[in-house]
Amino acid sequence: MHPVRRRFLLRSFQLADILIVIFSFGLATFAVHSELGVGSLEDFLAIRISLKNAILFGGLLLTWHVIFSMCGLYYSRRLSSRWIEALDVSKAVTLSTAILYVASLLFNMILINPLFLAVFWISSMIFMLLYRLLLRSFLARVRGKYGRNLRKLVIVGTNKHAMRYADTVLKKPGMGYELTAFVDNQWHEAGDESIKKRYPLIPVDDLSEYLRDNVVDEVIICLPVKHYHHVYSQIIDVCVEQGIIVRILADLFFISLAKSRIEQFGNDTFISLYTGNMNTGLLAIKRLMDVGLSTVLILVLLPVFLAAAIAIKITSPGPIFFVQERVGINKRLFRLYKFRTMVPGAEKMQKDLEKFNEASGPVFKIKNDPRITPIGKFLRRTSIDELPQLFNVLKGDMSLVGPRPLPVRDYMEFDKLWFNRRFSVRPGITGLWQINGRSEIAFEKWIEMDLRYIDQWSPMLDLMILFKTIPAVFKGRGAV
Repeated sequence: MHPVRRRFLLRSFQLADILIVIFSFGLATFAVHSELGVGSLEDFLAIRISLKNAILFGGLLLTWHVIFSMCGLYYSRRLSSRWIEALDVSKAVTLSTAILYVASLLFNMILINPLFLAVFWISSMIFMLLYRLLLRSFLARVRGKYGRNLRKLVIVGTNKHAMRYADTVLKKPGMGYELTAFVDNQWHEAGDESIKKRYPLIPVDDLSEYLRDNVVDEVIICLPVKHYHHVYSQIIDVCVEQGIIVRILADLFFISLAKSRIEQFGNDTFISLYTGNMNTGLLAIKRLMDVGLSTVLILVLLPVFLAAAIAIKITSPGPIFFVQERVGINKRLFRLYKFRTMVPGAEKMQKDLEKFNEASGPVFKIKNDPRITPIGKFLRRTSIDELPQLFNVLKGDMSLVGPRPLPVRDYMEFDKLWFNRRFSVRPGITGLWQINGRSEIAFEKWIEMDLRYIDQWSPMLDLMILFKTIPAVFKGRGAV
């Protein structure tokens, strides 16, 4: 696609999304306005907007635009399915709704209630998905039927992976790719003979000349790195030199990559390999949610803090808080705060109770632990004992959602190296383990849940876990 047309299409997407969220915001405002019984449509349209609210709304629009960009809503969708695009849209809309909710708490936006948020979310989802579905269908029709907006493609390799990819391109013209040639020193796969007759085979050493003399938009490398690593540098250098996009089939790497990205350190360029999500924008949103929600929860639950502190002090000698070193991100130690639920000196008594340990793996659990005080049983069953960890979240030691921070004693008992991957993110107050039974789950299954959270993390997953934590707390599932 011509750069001017590409920019026009991108700006159209961005403008359409902003108009949709403005419409959804207005629709939600009208819905709440009608629910409150405040006049007619004419009265609603006559509402005056203060300068403060206009600035706040402008800030929200800018934040939503950044979220949409970070969620990949403006990436090229030629190679991705509609379901992947729908998932990205749902992430973006859910995050935008969450930001709106946090803003309503911080700026006392009384208009924004559950009905408002529901209408805003549903309207934004429907219209953003519908707009994309219609535009995608239109572009696929233009590409497939009229041969417009096509990207010319060269496939490097003639093995089964290359033939499978070529077959996909040929059977799905709506993707918008036109195969022009294969690059290899010989045909390696028996495959479809018509493909061999239809497309030229360019020797690797002649690729530079072919790219110079022909229109090529993208080069797809379908050679396994293990056997062709000496060719990769040559092909990539040739493509980069001439400004051609290079894509490498991911499952052909000789190492198992979780995720990767290119980073610049001084004058050197590195490929960073990591697990989890390293999107700095999304991590910033996670931190914003942590700080905002923790602050609100501390203020709202202040009476509960005071009641718990008084109850502990009246019913049991000793301090109100239990402070213990826990293992945090990348195995950094930090001091974790909890309301004390055991008798003073409980940690020293643990050695004598080790033989009664009922938990699997290195963790220590006793169902009827004699060290727990009467008020401590109530605090644990209701998870009130965990509330002081909100201050750990504000300090940055923890997140609202993440793997549970383990005591040093439990960490020292780890017998499998892959357990340590749970320390690649900040620990959390709640997580998949807590909403799925807590103490009822075997240790290895617990670790598997932590790793699944790390691999699949997104702000939307955090919101889902937070919402599911509420009924889990009331039911006291797996609490000890």
